[in-house]
Amino acid sequence: MNWKNLVAAAILATLPFAAGAVEPDEVLDDPVLEARARGISKVLRCLVCRSENIDNSNAGVARDLRLLVRERLTTGDTDEEVIDYIRARFGDYVLLKPPFKPETYVLWLAPAALMLIGGIGVIGILRKSGGTKVVNELDDDEKRIVAEILASEKKERV
Repeated sequence: MNWKNLVAAAILATLPFAAGAVEPDEVLDDPVLEARARGISKVLRCLVCRSENIDNSNAGVARDLRLLVRERLTTGDTDEEVIDYIRARFGDYVLLKPPFKPETYVLWLAPAALMLIGGIGVIGILRKSGGTKVVNELDDDEKRIVAEILASEKKERV
């Protein structure tokens, strides 16, 4: 197999990932509206997958939401109106980046708080362990024992 075939196979293999989950029957005829729909779909969370936007999700709910977005756009809604319409029905959870408000403070602040707590814990453990220990010098008896051991090893080698 030559390199051209390998490149073609690699491109064909990655096309499904580049296209997302939007199916051909969902695509709007107007490219401007379609671009707006894709932009909105990238900020809305799939309610089934939870970590994917609806543009990339193959779940049935995501498809329904994509169709709803396109339907609202064709009726003349702005991007904000479409997002507000969906948010009114599903709550802030449907947004991949929820707003910073009292109900979502935990979402925004928990990672920083956990990092701070972890850092304090690590510092506490390091301080408790005492860091580096100072080694005292050998006394005369210890020096004599070490000298005897070294002398006996030297005799064994010869």
